[in-house]
Amino acid sequence: MKFLKNAWLWIDDRTGIVELLEPVMRHPVPPNTGWWYVFGSATLFVFILQVVTGIALASSYVTSTAEVYNSLQFITHEAFMGRILRGMHYFGASAMIVLIGIHMIRVFLMGSFKFPREVNWLTGAVLLLLTLGMAFTGQLLRWDQNGVWTVIVGAEQAGRTPIIGTMLAHFILAGDTVGGATLSRFFSFHVFFIPALVFGMLGSHLYLVLRNGISEPPQPGQPVDLKSYRAKYKELLHKRGVPFWPDVAWRDVAFGVIIVLVVILVAAAWGPPGLGNPPDPSIIDAYPRPDWYFLWYFAVLALIPPRLETWVILGAPLLLGVVLFVLPFIANRGERHPIRRPWAIGSVLMIVLTIGVLWRLGVLAPWSPNFAAQPLPKAVVSATSGSVYEGAQLFHQKGCEFCHTVAGYGGQRGPNLTDVGNRLTSQQMTIRIVNGGTNMPAFGGNLTPQQLEELVAFLQSLHGSY
Repeated sequence: MKFLKNAWLWIDDRTGIVELLEPVMRHPVPPNTGWWYVFGSATLFVFILQVVTGIALASSYVTSTAEVYNSLQFITHEAFMGRILRGMHYFGASAMIVLIGIHMIRVFLMGSFKFPREVNWLTGAVLLLLTLGMAFTGQLLRWDQNGVWTVIVGAEQAGRTPIIGTMLAHFILAGDTVGGATLSRFFSFHVFFIPALVFGMLGSHLYLVLRNGISEPPQPGQPVDLKSYRAKYKELLHKRGVPFWPDVAWRDVAFGVIIVLVVILVAAAWGPPGLGNPPDPSIIDAYPRPDWYFLWYFAVLALIPPRLETWVILGAPLLLGVVLFVLPFIANRGERHPIRRPWAIGSVLMIVLTIGVLWRLGVLAPWSPNFAAQPLPKAVVSATSGSVYEGAQLFHQKGCEFCHTVAGYGGQRGPNLTDVGNRLTSQQMTIRIVNGGTNMPAFGGNLTPQQLEELVAFLQSLHGSY
């Protein structure tokens, strides 16, 4: 300990680090800030974790379309700590999305975006958009079927922008199609450009926090007045202010460390998401699903009528940008306490509830095949051998189960077949399977006569009692 103390004294004597940081760490903040103020610092903790794990992963990641998939398999299954590092990076991204969302809700509900902190809010809004940008670019870097098609869908949406749509799509794909240039571009944005912008915005955001001070907990009946607020705030700090370190900062550190430990434990327990199949350009009937934090938007696009798609794709981001960047200019004075701003509480509840419902729909995704469906269990299949058993195996192998539910197992894109044996005859089933139907391909050229007979025998055995 004596050696460490002397080493620190030597470093401080040569660098003046304590003299530089002490005013920052000891600057006064309003009293009674409490635990609601820890989410911004926790987001910073997780971002640092993302930088550290990202650097570690980049040391083994190969930005070549011929090798990238194998490099991810190596990182996950063979590299030292690779599985945990990928898990930490994935769950760290999720934690960052959640924390920055809670932080902005807290700032909005407490009116902390009002004078003189309008620019604080604007830099925070930019940080939110940059965080979403990092999340989007990270999906392609897995270089599996789902990640590649997610980017293709994103480019198609950008391509609908009037006048510059084609240029935007070309910019996203780095060409006409997804390829090595696309991978290099997304890697550069995910690893270099966007993090550099995040660091710049973080520096600006923290500077503004120091300059304008942390907003005091709002009190009913104490509205923000542009002429008198600064003097009242200065008087509050003079009379009742407490030093940021250690009176307030200990909560930030404790909560940030807890969040990081939770991310590490979850990553160690569950690991990273499994990679899908390598991208195959010959598969054009794909149903990509974004990561969980974009599932609500995925549901919106799936549920709206086709004639409104372009309006929503272009209008929703524009509306979000207008709300985020205009809010501090049109509501920068008046009451801050949420009790005196019921519209603020109502709008947050409406947004959270809407996103929650849409997210749930996105998880279920009844409009998409369920490619994760497992073979039907013995409790559903009424035989262990013979035509019925073989037909049940074909039902899964040929992808029928991905779209049809049987006794609660399978997808929801097609009709529920739990009791199809009560509704259709063998001849009707045969005609439908051979010729196909709405959203259903024709299997006439994909099944032998014996396989067709076995599949029909299985479907005829389904009577809804299990």
